[in-house]
Amino acid sequence: MSYETIAVQISDRVATITVNRPDKLNALNDRVIAELGEAIDNVVGDNSVGGVILTGAGRAFVAGADISELEKHGAVSAKQLAQTGQDVFRRFEYSPKPVIAAVNGFALGGGCELAMACHIRLASEFAKFGQPEVKLGLIPGYGGTQRLPRLVGRGRALQLLLTGEMIDANEAYRIGLVNRVVPSTELLPAANEMVRAILANAPVAVANLIEVVNCGYGATLEDALTLEATAFGLLAATDDKREGTRAFLEKRVARFTGA
Repeated sequence: MSYETIAVQISDRVATITVNRPDKLNALNDRVIAELGEAIDNVVGDNSVGGVILTGAGRAFVAGADISELEKHGAVSAKQLAQTGQDVFRRFEYSPKPVIAAVNGFALGGGCELAMACHIRLASEFAKFGQPEVKLGLIPGYGGTQRLPRLVGRGRALQLLLTGEMIDANEAYRIGLVNRVVPSTELLPAANEMVRAILANAPVAVANLIEVVNCGYGATLEDALTLEATAFGLLAATDDKREGTRAFLEKRVARFTGA
C-alpha cells in the first residue's frame, strides 16, 4: 500500500514505519494520523509481520502537531481531533505485536505522546522530549496527561507538563521515559535487535503479555491477578507451550508456530 506522509518497509518479519515529512519535522496533521492508523492496522493483520519499529525521517521523530492546522480548530472539532488521535495511538499501544519507538530526534507534543503509546522506547543521543502544549494555551490531547504520569510518576510528569520544558535523551532515560539511549548510528540496529529478541519467543505468549499488562495496569490488583491467571491457564493449552517446555527439557531451541 502506498502512503503520502509515511513509509512502511517489511524485512524478515519486522515492519518499519517511518513518519516521512522531514521538511515539516514530521509534524502530525490529519493525513499523518490517518495513515499511521492504516499502517498499524495493516501490519497487525499481516501474518508475515511479527514486530514493528516506529521512527521518523530526518532530524525529528515527530516534532508535535502541525500548528497551521491546529490553529483553525474550535471546541467541537478540537475534541474530535483529540479523540481521533487517541484512537490511533491506542492501536499502537494495544497491538498484539511488539512496537518499538526508535526516537531519532525531536519527540515533542504529539510526537512524545506517540512514542509513549509504543511498548518500548529507544532513543538516540540527539533525541529531545517534551510536552509544550501549555505554551500554546492547550494541554496534550493524544494521551500525554495520562501516559506520562504512568511512565515517570506524577510529580515529574506535572513538572514537564506545567513548564512545557524540553529534556534530552539522558534525562528521559534517568526518569524512565525511555528504556535505552544509543548512538544515533546504532539506533535502528538496536531496535531491530530488540524486536528480534522478542520474536524469538512464543508469539501467543508475547501477545498475551501485552494484553495482560495493558488491561491489568488500570485494574485493581485482584482483577489484574485474575486476568493473569486466566491467560496463564489458556496459554498452558497451546502448542507453543508444549513446544517451549519440551525444547527446554531436550536442551534445544524451541520452534514456535504461534498456535
